[in-house]
Amino acid sequence: MVERFNGIEEVSGSNPLCSTRLTVTTEESLVEIPSECNLHGMKAILALCLLGTCLTTTVLADLALDVKVIEVKPKPEDETATVTFSFRNSGDKAVTVTGLESACSCLSAELDRAVYEPGSTGTGKAEFTVTSFVGKHEKFVTVTTDDPAQPEWVIPFELDVPAVVDIEPKTVQWWINEPVASKDLVVKMVGDEPMKITNITSTREGVEFAWKEVKPGREYLITVKPKNTTEIMLGALKIETDSKIPKYARQMAFFSVFRQPASTKP
Repeated sequence: MVERFNGIEEVSGSNPLCSTRLTVTTEESLVEIPSECNLHGMKAILALCLLGTCLTTTVLADLALDVKVIEVKPKPEDETATVTFSFRNSGDKAVTVTGLESACSCLSAELDRAVYEPGSTGTGKAEFTVTSFVGKHEKFVTVTTDDPAQPEWVIPFELDVPAVVDIEPKTVQWWINEPVASKDLVVKMVGDEPMKITNITSTREGVEFAWKEVKPGREYLITVKPKNTTEIMLGALKIETDSKIPKYARQMAFFSVFRQPASTKP
């Protein structure tokens, strides 16, 4: 006689109640029972197998995004950026959201409800204040739940704000008592629209600087030279442009005179 049972792990061994061997497999779930065996004893063995399987099964909730990271790509002129995202409870128990906390004051988020049943999907919305951001930045929101196996769920975001002005290098530096020499900064307008530098001022009187247009509305060269290198100095050049976007209307480049660390000396 052949009987089939689902979800039983493979077990092989002699049946102490009869002469045949007991074989249970997950894929085939096959048990061979000869007619002369004690069926009550066989049922007891199978019940133990099933009980062992049940004892090793854990009921879990599992909130997870449909993507690895949520990308946010505002336009250069945007002051804020909003993005919606979806996720799923891929576990086998309901989960209740008990809290939502952002790691940055620039980011706020909300979910569409508090309880997510097994297999259900949810949506969320996040809003960034991007006024001062340029380039790529990683931010995240932490969701707290009532599930001991997943008390916290971290939602990652990647904010990518297009650069409109590129300054290279951002800082020019001299060492104390280094020979006084000019160093250059290159300013490139890399946005869709050209921009002109309209004025440059320094926060320190101890430097001399000059600038010229290399490519109209696209590239400028700024030359900086300290009056001396005998004292420590740290300052900035305030670069004003004709950009209509407030955060690009004023840019900063930096200069410094410092003591050279012993580890960098030849």
